Amino acid sequence: MSTDTPPGLGVADAGTGSPAWWVASTVYQIYPRSFADSDGDGVGDLRGVLGRLDYLRALGIEVIWLSPVYPSPQDDNGYDIGDYRDIDPVFGSQSDFDDLLSGIHSRGMKLVMDLVVNHTSDEHPWFVESRSSLDNPKRDWYWWRPPRAGMAPGDPGAEPTNWSSFFSGSTWDLDPATDEYYLHLFSSKQPDLNWENPAVRGAIYEMMRWWLDRGIDGFRMDVVNLLSKDVDLPDDVVQPGARFGDGWPSFICGPRIHEFVAEMHAEVFGRYERPLLAVGETPGASVDDARLFTDPARREVDMVFQFEHVGVDHGTSKWDLVPLNLPRLKRSFNRWQEGLADVGWNSLYWDNHDQPRAVSRFGDDGHHRVRSAKLLATVLHLQRGTPYVYQGEELGMTNTPMATIEEYRDIETLRYFRAAVADGADPDVLMTSIRRASRDNARTPMHWDASRHGGFTTGEPWIAVNPNHVDINAEQAVADPTSVFHHYRKLIELRRNEPAVALGDYTALLGDHPEVFAFTRCHANTELLVVANFSGCETDAPIDDSEEWVTGEVMISNYDDGPAVTTTGISLRPWEAVVLRRLNPPKRTSTTNVPPPPN
Repeated sequence: MSTDTPPGLGVADAGTGSPAWWVASTVYQIYPRSFADSDGDGVGDLRGVLGRLDYLRALGIEVIWLSPVYPSPQDDNGYDIGDYRDIDPVFGSQSDFDDLLSGIHSRGMKLVMDLVVNHTSDEHPWFVESRSSLDNPKRDWYWWRPPRAGMAPGDPGAEPTNWSSFFSGSTWDLDPATDEYYLHLFSSKQPDLNWENPAVRGAIYEMMRWWLDRGIDGFRMDVVNLLSKDVDLPDDVVQPGARFGDGWPSFICGPRIHEFVAEMHAEVFGRYERPLLAVGETPGASVDDARLFTDPARREVDMVFQFEHVGVDHGTSKWDLVPLNLPRLKRSFNRWQEGLADVGWNSLYWDNHDQPRAVSRFGDDGHHRVRSAKLLATVLHLQRGTPYVYQGEELGMTNTPMATIEEYRDIETLRYFRAAVADGADPDVLMTSIRRASRDNARTPMHWDASRHGGFTTGEPWIAVNPNHVDINAEQAVADPTSVFHHYRKLIELRRNEPAVALGDYTALLGDHPEVFAFTRCHANTELLVVANFSGCETDAPIDDSEEWVTGEVMISNYDDGPAVTTTGISLRPWEAVVLRRLNPPKRTSTTNVPPPPN
Protein backbone atom coordinates (compact mmCIF):
# COMPACT_ATOMS: atom_id res chain seq x y z
CA MET A 1 0.00 0.00 0.00
CA SER A 2 1.25 3.46 -0.81
CA THR A 3 2.67 5.47 2.05
CA ASP A 4 1.98 8.71 0.20
CA THR A 5 -1.04 9.34 2.40
CA PRO A 6 -2.81 12.61 3.09
CA PRO A 7 -1.23 14.89 5.70
CA GLY A 8 -1.97 13.98 9.29
CA LEU A 9 -2.28 10.26 8.74
CA GLY A 10 -1.54 8.38 11.92
CA VAL A 11 0.16 5.02 12.08
CA ALA A 12 -0.89 1.56 13.17
CA ASP A 13 2.61 0.86 14.45
CA ALA A 14 4.71 3.80 15.52
CA GLY A 15 7.08 4.86 12.78
CA THR A 16 5.77 2.60 9.99
CA GLY A 17 3.66 5.18 8.17
CA SER A 18 0.92 2.59 7.61
CA PRO A 19 -2.77 3.49 7.84
CA ALA A 20 -5.08 1.73 10.27
CA TRP A 21 -5.37 -1.94 9.27
CA TRP A 22 -9.12 -1.80 8.75
CA VAL A 23 -8.97 1.02 6.18
CA ALA A 24 -8.52 -1.44 3.29
CA SER A 25 -10.41 -4.36 4.85
CA THR A 26 -13.89 -5.71 4.12
CA VAL A 27 -16.12 -7.09 6.88
CA TYR A 28 -18.64 -9.92 6.44
CA GLN A 29 -21.57 -10.15 8.83
CA ILE A 30 -22.79 -13.61 9.80
CA TYR A 31 -26.23 -14.00 11.36
CA PRO A 32 -25.48 -17.47 12.72
CA ARG A 33 -29.07 -18.60 13.17
CA SER A 34 -29.51 -18.41 9.39
CA PHE A 35 -26.04 -19.06 8.00
CA ALA A 36 -25.35 -22.82 8.08
CA ASP A 37 -26.78 -25.65 10.18
CA SER A 38 -24.36 -28.49 10.89
CA ASP A 39 -26.57 -30.76 12.99
CA GLY A 40 -29.94 -30.72 11.23
CA ASP A 41 -31.96 -29.01 13.96
CA GLY A 42 -33.02 -26.23 11.59
CA VAL A 43 -30.94 -23.50 13.28
CA GLY A 44 -27.54 -22.36 12.09
CA ASP A 45 -24.61 -22.92 14.44
CA LEU A 46 -20.88 -22.38 14.97
CA ARG A 47 -19.90 -25.66 13.34
CA GLY A 48 -21.88 -24.57 10.32
CA VAL A 49 -19.89 -21.33 10.16
CA LEU A 50 -16.63 -23.25 10.56
CA GLY A 51 -17.53 -25.40 7.57
CA ARG A 52 -17.95 -22.33 5.34
CA LEU A 53 -14.80 -20.35 6.19
CA ASP A 54 -13.09 -21.30 2.94
CA TYR A 55 -16.02 -19.77 1.05
CA LEU A 56 -15.50 -16.48 2.89
CA ARG A 57 -11.77 -16.57 2.30
CA ALA A 58 -12.38 -17.15 -1.42
CA LEU A 59 -14.57 -14.05 -1.42
CA GLY A 60 -11.63 -12.10 0.02
CA ILE A 61 -13.10 -11.35 3.44
CA GLU A 62 -10.67 -10.23 6.11
CA VAL A 63 -12.96 -9.65 9.09
CA ILE A 64 -15.99 -11.66 10.24
CA TRP A 65 -18.62 -9.96 12.38
CA LEU A 66 -20.56 -12.62 14.27
CA SER A 67 -24.03 -11.66 15.50
CA PRO A 68 -24.75 -12.72 19.12
CA VAL A 69 -24.19 -16.35 20.04
CA TYR A 70 -24.44 -15.90 23.80
CA PRO A 71 -27.06 -17.77 25.86
CA SER A 72 -30.39 -16.05 25.31
CA PRO A 73 -34.14 -16.64 25.60
CA GLN A 74 -34.13 -15.55 21.91
CA ASP A 75 -36.88 -12.99 22.36
CA ASP A 76 -34.97 -10.78 19.91
CA ASN A 77 -32.91 -13.54 18.28
CA GLY A 78 -29.96 -13.23 20.62
CA TYR A 79 -29.90 -9.48 21.12
CA ASP A 80 -31.39 -10.23 24.55
CA ILE A 81 -28.33 -11.68 26.27
CA GLY A 82 -28.77 -13.92 29.30
CA ASP A 83 -25.09 -14.67 29.94
CA TYR A 84 -22.20 -12.66 28.51
CA ARG A 85 -19.57 -15.36 29.04
CA ASP A 86 -20.94 -18.46 27.40
CA ILE A 87 -22.28 -19.86 24.13
CA ASP A 88 -25.96 -20.66 23.66
CA PRO A 89 -26.33 -24.45 23.22
CA VAL A 90 -28.42 -23.84 20.12
CA PHE A 91 -25.22 -22.55 18.47
CA GLY A 92 -22.78 -25.02 20.02
CA SER A 93 -20.26 -24.99 22.84
CA GLN A 94 -17.24 -23.09 24.06
CA SER A 95 -15.11 -25.75 22.36
CA ASP A 96 -16.93 -25.11 19.08
CA PHE A 97 -16.24 -21.41 19.48
CA ASP A 98 -12.56 -22.02 20.10
CA ASP A 99 -12.37 -24.17 16.97
CA LEU A 100 -14.12 -21.46 14.97
CA LEU A 101 -11.80 -18.74 16.24
CA SER A 102 -8.78 -20.90 15.44
CA GLY A 103 -10.13 -21.63 11.97
CA ILE A 104 -10.68 -17.93 11.28
CA HIS A 105 -7.21 -16.95 12.43
CA SER A 106 -5.52 -19.79 10.56
CA ARG A 107 -7.02 -18.40 7.35
CA GLY A 108 -5.68 -14.92 8.01
CA MET A 109 -9.04 -13.46 9.03
CA LYS A 110 -10.18 -11.72 12.21
CA LEU A 111 -13.29 -12.19 14.35
CA VAL A 112 -15.38 -9.35 15.75
CA MET A 113 -18.11 -10.27 18.23
CA ASP A 114 -21.47 -8.53 18.41
CA LEU A 115 -22.01 -7.10 21.87
CA VAL A 116 -25.19 -5.66 23.40
CA VAL A 117 -24.55 -3.67 26.58
CA ASN A 118 -27.37 -1.13 26.47
CA HIS A 119 -29.62 -3.87 27.83
CA THR A 120 -29.64 -7.49 28.89
CA SER A 121 -32.28 -10.19 28.86
CA ASP A 122 -34.76 -10.06 31.72
CA GLU A 123 -33.48 -13.59 32.46
CA HIS A 124 -29.90 -12.41 32.99
CA PRO A 125 -28.83 -13.06 36.60
CA TRP A 126 -28.18 -9.34 37.08
CA PHE A 127 -31.80 -8.48 36.33
CA VAL A 128 -33.16 -11.44 38.26
CA GLU A 129 -31.37 -10.03 41.30
CA SER A 130 -32.33 -6.46 40.50
CA ARG A 131 -36.05 -7.16 40.38
CA SER A 132 -36.06 -9.34 43.49
CA SER A 133 -36.47 -6.47 45.97
CA LEU A 134 -36.27 -2.71 46.34
CA ASP A 135 -33.09 -2.95 48.39
CA ASN A 136 -31.19 -5.57 46.39
CA PRO A 137 -27.57 -4.46 45.75
CA LYS A 138 -28.19 -4.72 42.00
CA ARG A 139 -31.43 -2.74 42.08
CA ASP A 140 -29.79 0.32 40.52
CA TRP A 141 -28.03 -1.73 37.84
CA TYR A 142 -31.22 -1.06 35.84
CA TRP A 143 -33.66 1.85 35.52
CA TRP A 144 -36.47 1.47 38.08
CA ARG A 145 -39.09 4.11 38.81
CA PRO A 146 -42.35 4.31 40.77
CA PRO A 147 -45.63 5.24 39.03
CA ARG A 148 -46.31 8.88 38.23
CA ALA A 149 -47.21 11.02 41.21
CA GLY A 150 -50.82 10.57 42.24
CA MET A 151 -51.31 7.40 40.20
CA ALA A 152 -51.44 3.77 41.24
CA PRO A 153 -49.24 1.05 39.71
CA GLY A 154 -50.88 -0.26 36.57
CA ASP A 155 -53.17 2.71 36.02
CA PRO A 156 -53.36 3.84 32.36
CA GLY A 157 -50.69 6.49 31.91
CA ALA A 158 -48.95 5.70 35.19
CA GLU A 159 -45.71 4.83 33.37
CA PRO A 160 -42.82 7.10 34.49
CA THR A 161 -42.45 8.62 31.01
CA ASN A 162 -44.51 8.67 27.83
CA TRP A 163 -41.78 7.20 25.63
CA SER A 164 -42.46 4.72 22.85
CA SER A 165 -40.46 1.51 22.57
CA PHE A 166 -38.58 0.77 19.35
CA PHE A 167 -40.73 -2.37 19.27
CA SER A 168 -44.09 -0.57 19.79
CA GLY A 169 -45.90 0.19 23.04
CA SER A 170 -44.48 1.82 26.15
CA THR A 171 -40.82 1.68 27.18
CA TRP A 172 -41.92 0.80 30.70
CA ASP A 173 -43.24 -2.43 32.19
CA LEU A 174 -44.65 -2.82 35.67
CA ASP A 175 -43.06 -5.46 37.89
CA PRO A 176 -45.76 -6.67 40.32
CA ALA A 177 -43.20 -7.88 42.85
CA THR A 178 -42.21 -4.33 43.80
CA ASP A 179 -44.90 -2.22 42.09
CA GLU A 180 -42.23 -0.30 40.20
CA TYR A 181 -41.62 0.07 36.47
CA TYR A 182 -38.42 -0.81 34.63
CA LEU A 183 -37.18 0.86 31.46
CA HIS A 184 -36.78 -1.08 28.20
CA LEU A 185 -36.18 0.88 25.01
CA PHE A 186 -36.71 -2.35 23.07
CA SER A 187 -38.65 -5.46 24.14
CA SER A 188 -40.01 -5.83 27.67
CA LYS A 189 -37.59 -8.76 27.91
CA GLN A 190 -34.68 -6.39 27.26
CA PRO A 191 -34.36 -4.14 30.34
CA ASP A 192 -31.92 -1.25 29.98
CA LEU A 193 -28.75 -1.27 32.05
CA ASN A 194 -28.06 1.81 34.16
CA TRP A 195 -24.70 3.08 32.90
CA GLU A 196 -24.75 5.82 35.54
CA ASN A 197 -23.72 3.07 37.97
CA PRO A 198 -19.90 2.58 37.95
CA ALA A 199 -20.34 -1.04 39.03
CA VAL A 200 -22.29 -1.77 35.86
CA ARG A 201 -19.60 -0.23 33.70
CA GLY A 202 -16.86 -2.09 35.53
CA ALA A 203 -18.60 -5.44 35.08
CA ILE A 204 -19.08 -4.77 31.36
CA TYR A 205 -15.44 -3.82 30.85
CA GLU A 206 -14.20 -6.89 32.69
CA MET A 207 -16.40 -9.10 30.51
CA MET A 208 -15.10 -7.45 27.33
CA ARG A 209 -11.50 -8.02 28.40
CA TRP A 210 -12.37 -11.66 29.11
CA TRP A 211 -13.37 -12.15 25.46
CA LEU A 212 -10.36 -10.25 24.14
CA ASP A 213 -8.11 -12.38 26.30
CA ARG A 214 -9.60 -15.42 24.56
CA GLY A 215 -8.29 -14.02 21.28
CA ILE A 216 -11.15 -12.26 19.51
CA ASP A 217 -10.25 -9.17 17.52
CA GLY A 218 -12.82 -6.63 18.63
CA PHE A 219 -16.48 -5.80 19.10
CA ARG A 220 -19.32 -4.39 17.09
CA MET A 221 -21.36 -2.69 19.83
CA ASP A 222 -25.11 -2.61 19.38
CA VAL A 223 -26.86 0.78 19.87
CA VAL A 224 -23.80 2.08 21.71
CA ASN A 225 -25.00 5.69 21.55
CA LEU A 226 -28.04 4.87 23.73
CA LEU A 227 -26.01 4.04 26.84
CA SER A 228 -26.39 7.47 28.44
CA LYS A 229 -29.84 8.68 29.42
CA ASP A 230 -31.05 12.00 30.77
CA VAL A 231 -31.36 11.01 34.44
CA ASP A 232 -34.43 13.23 34.85
CA LEU A 233 -36.29 11.01 32.34
CA PRO A 234 -38.53 13.80 31.04
CA ASP A 235 -41.64 13.23 28.93
CA ASP A 236 -41.44 13.93 25.20
CA VAL A 237 -43.86 15.65 22.86
CA VAL A 238 -46.62 13.38 21.58
CA GLN A 239 -47.23 14.04 17.90
CA PRO A 240 -50.79 14.21 16.53
CA GLY A 241 -52.18 10.71 16.04
CA ALA A 242 -49.49 9.08 18.18
CA ARG A 243 -49.94 7.38 21.54
CA PHE A 244 -46.45 8.07 22.84
CA GLY A 245 -43.56 10.48 22.51
CA ASP A 246 -40.42 8.96 21.04
CA GLY A 247 -38.09 9.99 23.86
CA TRP A 248 -35.12 10.34 21.54
CA PRO A 249 -33.82 13.65 22.97
CA SER A 250 -33.34 11.88 26.30
CA PHE A 251 -31.28 8.91 25.13
CA ILE A 252 -29.86 9.41 21.63
CA CYS A 253 -26.26 10.48 22.30
CA GLY A 254 -27.17 11.35 25.89
CA PRO A 255 -25.31 13.74 28.19
CA ARG A 256 -22.49 11.36 29.24
CA ILE A 257 -22.23 9.21 26.12
CA HIS A 258 -18.75 10.31 25.04
CA GLU A 259 -17.49 10.01 28.61
CA PHE A 260 -18.76 6.43 28.77
CA VAL A 261 -17.41 5.37 25.38
CA ALA A 262 -14.01 6.96 26.04
CA GLU A 263 -13.87 5.20 29.40
CA MET A 264 -14.72 1.91 27.66
CA HIS A 265 -11.87 2.46 25.25
CA ALA A 266 -9.42 3.22 28.04
CA GLU A 267 -10.52 0.27 30.19
CA VAL A 268 -10.80 -2.25 27.36
CA PHE A 269 -9.27 -1.56 23.94
CA GLY A 270 -6.53 0.71 25.22
CA ARG A 271 -5.06 -2.08 27.35
CA TYR A 272 -4.04 -4.18 24.35
CA GLU A 273 -1.17 -3.62 21.95
CA ARG A 274 -2.44 -5.92 19.19
CA PRO A 275 -4.69 -4.56 16.41
CA LEU A 276 -8.34 -4.49 17.50
CA LEU A 277 -11.54 -3.12 16.00
CA ALA A 278 -14.18 -1.10 17.88
CA VAL A 279 -17.36 -0.46 15.89
CA GLY A 280 -20.30 1.45 17.31
CA GLU A 281 -23.85 1.19 16.01
CA THR A 282 -25.32 4.68 16.43
CA PRO A 283 -28.99 5.04 15.44
CA GLY A 284 -30.06 8.65 15.14
CA ALA A 285 -26.49 9.96 15.25
CA SER A 286 -25.58 12.98 13.15
CA VAL A 287 -22.38 13.60 11.21
CA ASP A 288 -21.19 15.84 14.02
CA ASP A 289 -21.84 13.05 16.53
CA ALA A 290 -19.91 10.62 14.35
CA ARG A 291 -16.92 12.96 14.14
CA LEU A 292 -16.73 12.94 17.91
CA PHE A 293 -17.14 9.19 18.21
CA THR A 294 -14.49 8.38 15.58
CA ASP A 295 -11.89 11.13 15.96
CA PRO A 296 -8.75 9.08 16.76
CA ALA A 297 -7.55 11.76 19.14
CA ARG A 298 -10.62 11.20 21.33
CA ARG A 299 -10.01 7.43 21.60
CA GLU A 300 -13.64 6.26 21.49
CA VAL A 301 -14.46 3.93 18.54
CA ASP A 302 -12.86 3.31 15.16
CA MET A 303 -16.00 3.67 13.05
CA VAL A 304 -19.75 4.05 13.40
CA PHE A 305 -22.80 2.45 11.88
CA GLN A 306 -25.20 5.27 11.05
CA PHE A 307 -28.74 4.93 9.71
CA GLU A 308 -29.40 8.02 7.65
CA HIS A 309 -29.07 6.49 4.19
CA VAL A 310 -31.30 3.52 5.07
CA GLY A 311 -34.05 5.93 6.05
CA VAL A 312 -34.29 7.82 2.77
CA ASP A 313 -37.15 5.62 1.55
CA HIS A 314 -39.15 5.99 4.79
CA GLY A 315 -42.25 8.12 4.97
CA THR A 316 -43.82 8.54 8.41
CA SER A 317 -42.09 5.36 9.64
CA LYS A 318 -39.99 2.45 8.40
CA TRP A 319 -43.24 0.69 7.51
CA ASP A 320 -44.28 3.55 5.25
CA LEU A 321 -41.92 2.99 2.33
CA VAL A 322 -41.80 5.58 -0.45
CA PRO A 323 -40.14 5.29 -3.89
CA LEU A 324 -36.41 5.91 -3.90
CA ASN A 325 -35.45 9.52 -4.51
CA LEU A 326 -31.89 9.13 -5.80
CA PRO A 327 -30.81 12.76 -5.21
CA ARG A 328 -31.90 12.37 -1.59
CA LEU A 329 -29.87 9.17 -1.26
CA LYS A 330 -26.84 10.86 -2.80
CA ARG A 331 -27.17 13.85 -0.48
CA SER A 332 -27.07 11.48 2.47
CA PHE A 333 -24.01 9.57 1.29
CA ASN A 334 -22.25 12.75 0.20
CA ARG A 335 -22.95 14.47 3.51
CA TRP A 336 -21.28 11.64 5.41
CA GLN A 337 -18.38 11.41 2.98
CA GLU A 338 -17.72 15.13 3.26
CA GLY A 339 -18.50 15.36 6.98
CA LEU A 340 -15.95 12.69 7.89
CA ALA A 341 -13.42 13.82 5.29
CA ASP A 342 -10.86 15.36 7.63
CA VAL A 343 -11.47 13.26 10.73
CA GLY A 344 -13.21 10.00 11.57
CA TRP A 345 -14.36 6.95 9.67
CA ASN A 346 -17.61 5.38 8.53
CA SER A 347 -19.00 1.88 8.05
CA LEU A 348 -20.37 1.35 4.54
CA TYR A 349 -23.37 -0.94 4.21
CA TRP A 350 -26.61 -1.62 2.39
CA ASP A 351 -27.71 -4.82 4.11
CA ASN A 352 -27.57 -6.17 7.64
CA HIS A 353 -29.77 -8.24 9.93
CA ASP A 354 -32.08 -5.25 10.52
CA GLN A 355 -32.61 -4.17 6.91
CA PRO A 356 -34.59 -5.65 4.01
CA ARG A 357 -32.52 -6.84 1.07
CA ALA A 358 -30.96 -3.93 -0.81
CA VAL A 359 -31.48 -5.36 -4.30
CA SER A 360 -35.24 -5.53 -3.62
CA ARG A 361 -35.25 -2.12 -1.97
CA PHE A 362 -32.94 0.06 -4.04
CA GLY A 363 -32.34 -2.10 -7.12
CA ASP A 364 -34.44 -4.28 -9.42
CA ASP A 365 -34.89 -7.80 -8.08
CA GLY A 366 -36.56 -8.97 -11.28
CA HIS A 367 -35.06 -8.82 -14.77
CA HIS A 368 -32.08 -6.68 -13.70
CA ARG A 369 -31.37 -8.40 -10.37
CA VAL A 370 -27.77 -9.38 -11.17
CA ARG A 371 -26.85 -6.10 -12.78
CA SER A 372 -28.47 -3.91 -10.12
CA ALA A 373 -26.91 -5.98 -7.31
CA LYS A 374 -23.51 -5.36 -8.89
CA LEU A 375 -24.29 -1.64 -9.25
CA LEU A 376 -25.21 -1.30 -5.57
CA ALA A 377 -22.01 -3.05 -4.58
CA THR A 378 -19.90 -0.84 -6.85
CA VAL A 379 -21.33 2.42 -5.57
CA LEU A 380 -20.89 1.39 -1.95
CA HIS A 381 -17.46 -0.25 -2.07
CA LEU A 382 -15.86 2.63 -3.94
CA GLN A 383 -16.70 5.10 -1.19
CA ARG A 384 -14.45 6.11 1.68
CA GLY A 385 -15.01 3.87 4.68
CA THR A 386 -14.95 0.19 5.57
CA PRO A 387 -17.45 -1.91 3.55
CA TYR A 388 -19.65 -4.50 5.23
CA VAL A 389 -21.17 -7.43 3.35
CA TYR A 390 -24.16 -9.14 4.92
CA GLN A 391 -24.55 -12.87 4.29
CA GLY A 392 -26.19 -13.52 0.92
CA GLU A 393 -25.71 -9.95 -0.28
CA GLU A 394 -22.78 -11.22 -2.37
CA LEU A 395 -25.26 -13.54 -4.13
CA GLY A 396 -27.85 -10.87 -4.82
CA MET A 397 -30.34 -12.49 -2.41
CA THR A 398 -33.77 -10.84 -2.44
CA ASN A 399 -36.64 -10.21 -0.08
CA THR A 400 -38.67 -13.33 0.72
CA PRO A 401 -42.38 -13.50 -0.11
CA MET A 402 -44.46 -14.54 2.90
CA ALA A 403 -48.21 -14.90 2.64
CA THR A 404 -49.34 -14.54 6.25
CA ILE A 405 -48.19 -12.92 9.46
CA GLU A 406 -47.82 -16.38 10.99
CA GLU A 407 -44.79 -17.02 8.76
CA TYR A 408 -42.84 -14.15 10.34
CA ARG A 409 -40.57 -14.56 13.37
CA ASP A 410 -39.23 -11.06 13.99
CA ILE A 411 -40.46 -9.51 17.26
CA GLU A 412 -40.46 -5.99 15.81
CA THR A 413 -42.66 -7.11 12.91
CA LEU A 414 -45.07 -9.11 15.05
CA ARG A 415 -45.48 -6.39 17.68
CA TYR A 416 -46.02 -3.74 15.01
CA PHE A 417 -48.69 -5.85 13.32
CA ARG A 418 -50.55 -6.56 16.57
CA ALA A 419 -50.43 -2.94 17.73
CA ALA A 420 -51.54 -1.56 14.36
CA VAL A 421 -54.42 -4.04 14.07
CA ALA A 422 -55.51 -3.12 17.61
CA ASP A 423 -55.57 0.52 16.49
CA GLY A 424 -57.86 -0.36 13.57
CA ALA A 425 -55.42 -0.73 10.67
CA ASP A 426 -56.32 -2.94 7.70
CA PRO A 427 -54.33 -6.22 8.01
CA ASP A 428 -53.96 -6.53 4.24
CA VAL A 429 -52.44 -3.05 3.99
CA LEU A 430 -50.13 -3.87 6.88
CA MET A 431 -48.97 -7.06 5.21
CA THR A 432 -48.03 -5.16 2.06
CA SER A 433 -45.71 -2.95 4.14
CA ILE A 434 -44.36 -5.84 6.17
CA ARG A 435 -43.38 -7.85 3.10
CA ARG A 436 -41.23 -4.95 1.95
CA ALA A 437 -39.80 -3.71 5.25
CA SER A 438 -39.62 -6.58 7.75
CA ARG A 439 -36.25 -7.52 9.21
CA ASP A 440 -37.10 -11.15 8.42
CA ASN A 441 -36.27 -10.40 4.78
CA ALA A 442 -32.62 -10.45 5.86
CA ARG A 443 -32.97 -13.36 8.25
CA THR A 444 -34.17 -16.14 5.99
CA PRO A 445 -31.54 -18.87 5.55
CA MET A 446 -28.46 -18.53 3.39
CA HIS A 447 -28.68 -20.13 -0.05
CA TRP A 448 -25.83 -22.62 -0.43
CA ASP A 449 -27.18 -24.71 -3.29
CA ALA A 450 -30.36 -25.59 -5.19
CA SER A 451 -31.30 -28.52 -2.96
CA ARG A 452 -34.18 -28.62 -0.49
CA HIS A 453 -33.88 -25.71 1.96
CA GLY A 454 -31.00 -24.33 -0.07
CA GLY A 455 -28.44 -26.57 1.58
CA PHE A 456 -28.88 -24.63 4.82
CA THR A 457 -30.14 -27.59 6.86
CA THR A 458 -31.13 -31.23 6.54
CA GLY A 459 -33.98 -30.58 8.96
CA GLU A 460 -36.82 -28.06 9.01
CA PRO A 461 -35.51 -24.48 9.04
CA TRP A 462 -36.56 -22.14 11.85
CA ILE A 463 -37.87 -19.75 9.18
CA ALA A 464 -38.78 -20.51 5.58
CA VAL A 465 -36.11 -20.46 2.87
CA ASN A 466 -36.76 -18.16 -0.07
CA PRO A 467 -38.12 -20.31 -2.94
CA ASN A 468 -35.75 -18.59 -5.38
CA HIS A 469 -32.78 -20.40 -3.82
CA VAL A 470 -33.07 -22.78 -6.77
CA ASP A 471 -31.78 -20.00 -9.01
CA ILE A 472 -29.83 -17.87 -6.52
CA ASN A 473 -27.27 -19.82 -4.52
CA ALA A 474 -23.59 -19.93 -3.66
CA GLU A 475 -22.77 -23.11 -5.57
CA GLN A 476 -23.93 -21.62 -8.85
CA ALA A 477 -22.44 -18.20 -8.12
CA VAL A 478 -18.96 -19.49 -7.34
CA ALA A 479 -18.97 -21.52 -10.56
CA ASP A 480 -20.07 -18.54 -12.69
CA PRO A 481 -17.30 -15.98 -13.28
CA THR A 482 -19.93 -13.36 -14.22
CA SER A 483 -21.92 -13.76 -10.98
CA VAL A 484 -22.61 -11.20 -8.28
CA PHE A 485 -20.24 -13.18 -6.03
CA HIS A 486 -17.27 -12.64 -8.32
CA HIS A 487 -18.15 -8.97 -8.75
CA TYR A 488 -17.92 -8.58 -4.97
CA ARG A 489 -14.66 -10.50 -4.97
CA LYS A 490 -13.21 -8.08 -7.53
CA LEU A 491 -14.37 -5.06 -5.54
CA ILE A 492 -12.79 -6.41 -2.35
CA GLU A 493 -9.55 -7.09 -4.22
CA LEU A 494 -9.62 -3.62 -5.79
CA ARG A 495 -9.88 -2.01 -2.34
CA ARG A 496 -6.82 -3.94 -1.18
CA ASN A 497 -4.71 -3.27 -4.24
CA GLU A 498 -5.68 0.22 -5.40
CA PRO A 499 -4.73 2.87 -2.79
CA ALA A 500 -7.19 5.38 -4.26
CA VAL A 501 -10.10 3.22 -3.08
CA ALA A 502 -9.00 2.98 0.53
CA LEU A 503 -7.13 6.27 0.88
CA GLY A 504 -8.37 8.63 -1.80
CA ASP A 505 -10.40 11.78 -1.34
CA TYR A 506 -14.03 11.86 -2.45
CA THR A 507 -15.66 14.40 -4.76
CA ALA A 508 -19.40 14.18 -5.48
CA LEU A 509 -20.66 14.77 -9.02
CA LEU A 510 -24.12 15.30 -10.57
CA GLY A 511 -25.83 15.71 -7.21
CA ASP A 512 -29.22 16.59 -8.71
CA HIS A 513 -29.27 14.02 -11.50
CA PRO A 514 -32.38 11.86 -10.95
CA GLU A 515 -30.81 8.63 -12.23
CA VAL A 516 -27.01 8.83 -12.05
CA PHE A 517 -24.81 8.43 -8.98
CA ALA A 518 -21.29 9.67 -9.77
CA PHE A 519 -18.18 10.61 -7.82
CA THR A 520 -14.41 10.56 -8.04
CA ARG A 521 -11.71 9.19 -5.72
CA CYS A 522 -8.25 10.68 -6.02
CA HIS A 523 -4.99 9.65 -4.37
CA ALA A 524 -1.42 10.56 -5.30
CA ASN A 525 -1.25 10.28 -9.12
CA THR A 526 -4.41 8.21 -9.55
CA GLU A 527 -8.03 9.27 -10.03
CA LEU A 528 -11.04 6.95 -10.19
CA LEU A 529 -14.40 7.89 -11.69
CA VAL A 530 -17.45 5.96 -10.48
CA VAL A 531 -20.63 6.31 -12.55
CA ALA A 532 -23.84 4.34 -11.98
CA ASN A 533 -27.29 4.40 -13.60
CA PHE A 534 -29.98 3.70 -10.99
CA SER A 535 -32.65 2.97 -13.57
CA GLY A 536 -33.83 0.40 -16.07
CA CYS A 537 -33.49 2.86 -18.97
CA GLU A 538 -30.55 4.25 -20.87
CA THR A 539 -29.37 7.62 -19.65
CA ASP A 540 -26.52 10.10 -20.09
CA ALA A 541 -24.14 11.25 -17.37
CA PRO A 542 -22.95 14.74 -18.34
CA ILE A 543 -19.52 14.59 -16.70
CA ASP A 544 -17.84 17.97 -17.20
CA ASP A 545 -14.40 16.65 -18.17
CA SER A 546 -15.60 13.46 -19.82
CA GLU A 547 -13.23 13.91 -22.74
CA GLU A 548 -10.38 13.30 -20.33
CA TRP A 549 -11.88 9.88 -19.53
CA VAL A 550 -12.16 8.63 -23.11
CA THR A 551 -8.95 6.67 -22.65
CA GLY A 552 -9.66 5.82 -19.03
CA GLU A 553 -8.95 2.25 -17.96
CA VAL A 554 -12.02 0.21 -17.03
CA MET A 555 -11.25 -1.15 -13.57
CA ILE A 556 -14.59 -2.82 -12.97
CA SER A 557 -17.94 -2.90 -14.76
CA ASN A 558 -21.19 -4.82 -14.64
CA TYR A 559 -21.28 -5.09 -18.44
CA ASP A 560 -18.90 -7.10 -20.61
CA ASP A 561 -17.66 -3.95 -22.34
CA GLY A 562 -17.05 -0.45 -21.09
CA PRO A 563 -19.50 2.45 -21.45
CA ALA A 564 -19.64 4.89 -24.34
CA VAL A 565 -17.50 7.83 -23.25
CA THR A 566 -17.66 10.95 -25.39
CA THR A 567 -16.60 14.57 -25.09
CA THR A 568 -20.04 15.49 -23.73
CA GLY A 569 -20.57 12.74 -21.21
CA ILE A 570 -20.95 9.02 -20.60
CA SER A 571 -23.85 7.03 -22.03
CA LEU A 572 -25.07 4.43 -19.57
CA ARG A 573 -27.16 1.34 -20.20
CA PRO A 574 -29.82 0.08 -17.75
CA TRP A 575 -28.34 -0.38 -14.27
CA GLU A 576 -24.83 0.10 -15.61
CA ALA A 577 -22.04 0.84 -13.15
CA VAL A 578 -18.42 1.39 -14.11
CA VAL A 579 -15.18 2.45 -12.46
CA LEU A 580 -12.62 4.19 -14.69
CA ARG A 581 -9.04 5.01 -13.77
CA ARG A 582 -6.65 7.59 -15.10
CA LEU A 583 -3.14 8.51 -14.04
CA ASN A 584 -1.67 11.95 -13.43
CA PRO A 585 -5.02 13.81 -13.32
CA PRO A 586 -5.20 17.60 -12.91
CA LYS A 587 -4.17 18.63 -9.41
CA ARG A 588 -7.08 18.92 -7.00
CA THR A 589 -7.31 19.97 -3.37
CA SER A 590 -7.64 16.90 -1.17
CA THR A 591 -10.91 16.87 0.78
CA THR A 592 -10.47 13.70 2.80
CA ASN A 593 -8.04 12.20 5.22
CA VAL A 594 -7.46 8.73 6.59
CA PRO A 595 -7.64 8.13 10.34
CA PRO A 596 -4.94 6.61 12.43
CA PRO A 597 -5.97 3.97 14.91
CA PRO A 598 -6.14 5.10 18.54
CA ASN A 599 -2.80 4.70 20.28
